[in-house]
Amino acid sequence: MLYYNKYMGNQKISEGVHVHNENAVAAITFAHPKHNCFPQDQLRALTAAIDTCAKDDAVHVILLQSDPSKAFCAGASFDELLAVKTPEQGKTFFMGFANLINAMRTCTKPIVGRIHGKAIGGGVGIVAACDYAIATQSAQVRLSELAIGIGPFVIAPAVERKIGTAALASLALQPKQWKSANCALQHGLFTEVFDDFDAANNAAIAKATQLASFAPEAVAEFKKTLWANTDHWAELLPKNAEISGRLLLLPQTQATLKQLKSNG
Repeated sequence: MLYYNKYMGNQKISEGVHVHNENAVAAITFAHPKHNCFPQDQLRALTAAIDTCAKDDAVHVILLQSDPSKAFCAGASFDELLAVKTPEQGKTFFMGFANLINAMRTCTKPIVGRIHGKAIGGGVGIVAACDYAIATQSAQVRLSELAIGIGPFVIAPAVERKIGTAALASLALQPKQWKSANCALQHGLFTEVFDDFDAANNAAIAKATQLASFAPEAVAEFKKTLWANTDHWAELLPKNAEISGRLLLLPQTQATLKQLKSNG
């Protein structure tokens, strides 16, 4: 069962969403046995964790990270994608990512992301929704949705906001190609890149600690500035989730998902 719980920051976890508050920094760690992918209940748990931290005056900064023994995030759960039978169910599934990105967008606390490995699909959207992303040199990103038959509609606004339309097109229209950490850094998806995990982890903790020392009111106001002109996402992302949910049921999309699942 997935759960939202207090947990020590960097210890390995096998599954769930865990929060450890210390010195005004809330370290939120997510994990899933299948490459840190996201089933619906885990998306809801992460969204709830961010919402809870946003309302907690004792939290000044969120440090978002995942189980370092796996990919940073493999995106949506293939098992749950294949379980969808109606457009309404499809929209409900993709609303998990829509709600998460909107929660990160409206959270008054800055979100520092520690990106230690590959991020694919929705995982790239999570990286893009972080306010400050610190990655390892081995980190890579890929938007695989068009190759599956879905399209990155829900996360596209967050990615485009960070890297621009041209770079979004490059990612989305090359769905089978991984982009390097240096490429992500060059286009602004990553803020800093470090040679190894320990260096990136230490830098992420240091940045979160530093931001937590600043006046929270000033930081909150600056975050509003960073996310200006995105209020319409409250309506846009659900509309895009509906598009993804409809495309998910196309025969070609279903066949591709089944083939990918059988390939492991």
